[in-house]
Amino acid sequence: MAAEPPPSLSYRTTGSTCLHPLSELLGIPLDQVNFVTCQLFALFAAFWFRSYLSPGKTSPDVRHAFATIFGIYFVIFCFGWYSVHLFVLVLMCYGIMVTASASNIHRPLMIVTQKITTLAFQVHDGLGRKAEDLSTEQRRLAVKAKPSFLEYVSYLLNFMSVIAGPCNNFKEYIAFIEGRHIHMKLLEVNWKEKGFHSLPEPSPTRAVIHKLCMTLVSLLLFLTLTKTFPVTCLVDDWFVHKANFLTRLCYLYVVMQASKPKYYFAWTLADAVNNAAGFGFSGVDKNGNFCWDLLSNLNIWKIETATSFKMYLENWNIQTATWLKRVCYERVPWYPTVLTFILSALWHGVYPGYYFTFLTGILVTLAARTVRNNYRHYFLSSKALKVFYDIVTWAVTQLAVSYTVAPFVMLAVEPTISLYKQNDVSAFPAAVPGCNSVFTGAEKPQKLGQVSCLVTSPFLPPVLQAAVREPSWMAHQARPLHKNFCRLLLSTAENPPLPF
Repeated sequence: MAAEPPPSLSYRTTGSTCLHPLSELLGIPLDQVNFVTCQLFALFAAFWFRSYLSPGKTSPDVRHAFATIFGIYFVIFCFGWYSVHLFVLVLMCYGIMVTASASNIHRPLMIVTQKITTLAFQVHDGLGRKAEDLSTEQRRLAVKAKPSFLEYVSYLLNFMSVIAGPCNNFKEYIAFIEGRHIHMKLLEVNWKEKGFHSLPEPSPTRAVIHKLCMTLVSLLLFLTLTKTFPVTCLVDDWFVHKANFLTRLCYLYVVMQASKPKYYFAWTLADAVNNAAGFGFSGVDKNGNFCWDLLSNLNIWKIETATSFKMYLENWNIQTATWLKRVCYERVPWYPTVLTFILSALWHGVYPGYYFTFLTGILVTLAARTVRNNYRHYFLSSKALKVFYDIVTWAVTQLAVSYTVAPFVMLAVEPTISLYKQNDVSAFPAAVPGCNSVFTGAEKPQKLGQVSCLVTSPFLPPVLQAAVREPSWMAHQARPLHKNFCRLLLSTAENPPLPF
């Protein structure tokens, strides 16, 4: 009997294999086909859910049950027997939550991720802490009664977010199921002044259509750009040995741009699914338009036009950044920024590339803050100077982000180190405007070694290494890097530079 041919890469999945012929036809891995199929099915189910199982037509228990059953089916369809791991964790954590004391309820639940930790801390805030010890937002989101089992599994496993998120707050989800979600947001506006005699009924249809169009564009870009400029190009022999420094820098930017559409596609589609079900209404903007961005995970326009590292991160993976802020940054007593970066790396997984990215992110954040604080005010005197400043900072931000996230995409150690080695600082002109301000200030010249030692560090981008390479300037004006670095670690800014 002839030996069976080896399975193709597209067939390797623990989930359903019924779409294998479609996977072979499209040349897309089967797990990705299953994911997209579930999300598209969830989109149609969400419209049906909003129309036929609206709060006015059925009870919250029925809505909870429907959302949970479909969510469980999607998990099994995508992950097969691997889903047992998720279900066991969910059940174990519920058992711990209903039996643990209120003061300790948040600790054991930290073994799982976003939703359970969010719920755990919010229950802890509602039952285990005094109201005066909470911030305004913590008081608003505090859960003052342990959820029922049906509410719990519905929140964690509902079909709208079980596959691709995003993370949301328990009280907002329960308000959505019970039909209070939109009503609560509308009550924040004085509609009589706007000529309304009763509360309007916002429809998500326009927002869903807009997001589906963005999803379609992202999918087309993914199928073209991402395959034309794969991340493996960054370790190609031509790129490593023959391309000059500026070519490598520009090519790095193009490759990193080409890696974004898959995130745009997944997160925008997930947002559209929730909106189609009627979840995600955030209120009314200053122009009187209804907004459906409560659960949005990114703002593409602000990402692509960001003129600072902070602005970029604030609009990328928004819900994860919010989660990190609420469960880590606002709660840890020491080094909130660095511990938040570490938690983000651990949450993403164990690939070395994640840790290269987040360590680099700390240093780039330090540099970006210092440059902005020392130089920005010089460019606010005229509109022309402000435009020039915005153009330069946009270019530097996009290149710095590309350099920072490249290890995140490549994952492994070898290609990451290879990429760092390619960026020889001697190839980069030292006279880049604004670079030197990273180390401004007068200090004892014998401390120079503590700064210049970072020249050999692979984590500091060449544009910043170039500033350190100016010994004549450094001898008179250098401030030890460790002092600025400590300021970063001890930072208690209201909006931390959260990682991806």
